[in-house]
Amino acid sequence: MQKKLVVGIILGICILSLVIALAVEPGEKPLISGPKYDNAIGLISIEGPITGGDVGGLFEVSAGAESIMEQLREAAKDKSLKAVIIRINSPGGTVAASQEIGEEVEKVRKAGKKVVISMGDVAASGGYWIAAKGDKIVANPGTVTGSIGVIMESLNMSDLYNKVGIADQSIKSGAHKDMGSPSRPLTQEEKVILQSMVDDMFNQFVDVVAKGRRMKREDVLKIADGRVFTGRQAKSLGLVDELGNYYDAVRLTAKLAGIKGEPEVVELKPKDPWASFFGKAMLSFGIRDYEGILKAAETRDLPRYMLLWPDLLRR
Repeated sequence: MQKKLVVGIILGICILSLVIALAVEPGEKPLISGPKYDNAIGLISIEGPITGGDVGGLFEVSAGAESIMEQLREAAKDKSLKAVIIRINSPGGTVAASQEIGEEVEKVRKAGKKVVISMGDVAASGGYWIAAKGDKIVANPGTVTGSIGVIMESLNMSDLYNKVGIADQSIKSGAHKDMGSPSRPLTQEEKVILQSMVDDMFNQFVDVVAKGRRMKREDVLKIADGRVFTGRQAKSLGLVDELGNYYDAVRLTAKLAGIKGEPEVVELKPKDPWASFFGKAMLSFGIRDYEGILKAAETRDLPRYMLLWPDLLRR
C-alpha cells in the first residue's frame, strides 16, 4: 500500500512538472524571478554535485556549470543588482566545472559588485574552491567545509573480467591511450603521469585558496590534506570570515554594498526552472542520487579528476 502511495505521488509530481514545463515557453525563462529593483541583492544557489554542462537526471539535483555561469553573467551586467549572495550546499565536483564557475565569480567582482558566500550543510572541495573566490564567506558553525584536495578515481577490474570471461580488445594509437582502463592495472609510468596531473590540479587549488583568503601558501598547505572542517574550525583557520546563517549573510552583503534598510533579495533562476523543481521534489522523498556526479564526469578513455568530498557519496 505504501509503495503504491509513493508511486502515485511521484506520478503526480511528473504531471505537475509537465504542466510547469509547458507553461514556460521557449525564450521565456527569465533568469531573475520577480520585478527589477533598485539596490537589490542577487541570490544564486549552487546545490548538489558540481558538473560540467547542465547535466542531471530526473531524480537528482546537480549544479551544472553552464547554468550557474549564465546566472553569474546576468548578475554582473544587471544594474539593479548591487551585490550577489552565492548559497552553496555542495560536496564539490569536477575540477574544470568548479574552475569555470569560480572564474565567473571573479568577473562579478570585477564588475564592481560584492560577492558573499553563504554556506549551507556542506561547501567542500569544489564548493570551497568557488567560495574562496568571494569577498566574504559566512558559514554555520556546523557546516562541513574544506576538503582542499584532488582525487582521481580509477578501478582495476581485470581479475573480475578474467573470472567472468571478458577480454579487452581495445586497439590504441599509443601506449597510454587506455590509461585508467578498468581492464588492466596501471603501470608504474602511468601512475607517475596521473599523479603529476593530480599534483598540478592540487597546486592550482592551493593557489586559489591562498590568494582568495589572503593566506600564506605554506599555511594553506598545512591544512590542505583533504580533510574537512566544521564551520567553527574553518573560521579559526581563516577559511571563513563569519559564523552565521543565510540571513546573516544577507545582512553582511547589504553592509558591504552600502544598501540602507532591508535589502530586496532577488533569486536568479536556473535556465530550466521546472527541471530544478522536479529534482528538488525528488530529494524531498529521500531520492538522493549523488552518484550521478560520477556518471556525468565519466568517459570511456579518461580517469576522473574530482574536487569532491567522497564521503557524501556513501550517504
